Amino acid sequence: MNKNLKKVIHELKHHAPFTATASIIAIITTLFLIQIIKLNINEEAFHSIHLLHLLASSFVSAAIFYKYKKNPWLSILVGVASAIIIGSISDTIFPWLGGRILALPPSFHLPILEIPLGVISISVAGSFLGIWLKKTKFPHTLHVFLSAFASLFYLLTFSKNLTPISLIISIIIVFIAVIIPCCVSDIIMPFLFLKQDLKQCPCH
Repeated sequence: MNKNLKKVIHELKHHAPFTATASIIAIITTLFLIQIIKLNINEEAFHSIHLLHLLASSFVSAAIFYKYKKNPWLSILVGVASAIIIGSISDTIFPWLGGRILALPPSFHLPILEIPLGVISISVAGSFLGIWLKKTKFPHTLHVFLSAFASLFYLLTFSKNLTPISLIISIIIVFIAVIIPCCVSDIIMPFLFLKQDLKQCPCH
């Protein structure tokens, strides 16, 4: 088996318990916000959490790339590309597909087409911060939590048949929507641009 593929599988296994925990926490917290605080989960709320997710994602990707190649402009490009591409997959495409499989079914929305200025500017800002602060461990952890909330908010906002039972089942959708894209964004993408072997996850 290819050495990098082994590392990818290792990282996915390493992330699985934490990602499952983040997904459960996201659902419990959201249920609390809806039932107790009466928070209205709507399109505006989804866009807000999505932008926060992109901020954390671009931060980590740019910081990791800049750590190994001191090219700020290329680091920003990597951070922006990773955040937008993988963030769209994690927050929109995976929840949409999962929702259709579970017969929810959500309507399709893509923030990069609906709020392009906000998506691009927040990704650029996150990349600048990543290069400046050069931190990866805490932002990566925050990225996983924000990704879990963003995926869940997408289902809550755009699904028509969401019930308390399907919300609990949706933990599977959230788990898959978080673990694969987050690993790709924070770990794999920077090293693909660097054309180097994958290094250990920043949260180790």
